[in-house]
Amino acid sequence: FITGTQSGIVDISKKSWIFLILSGLATGASWLCYYKALQIGEVSKVVPIDKLSIVLTILLAFIFLGEHVTVKALIGCVLIVAGTFVMIL
Repeated sequence: FITGTQSGIVDISKKSWIFLILSGLATGASWLCYYKALQIGEVSKVVPIDKLSIVLTILLAFIFLGEHVTVKALIGCVLIVAGTFVMIL
């Protein structure tokens, strides 16, 4: 709305709207589960596990989107996983 391009909203296909709505619902549910986990668990253990979603996202991008596996990405994933386990201990 700031840039004045809201007229492009009508050009979004039904299929895209469905996925946008489902994505919003999934995101909302994810946050509710996250906060519930924070209520019943230790923050120092819940938050690092949540951060593993970055690794899952990278893995799914390699598998389903055909992104190239780089050494930099692999090192980053290993460091995220290692850091998560260090924080959980």
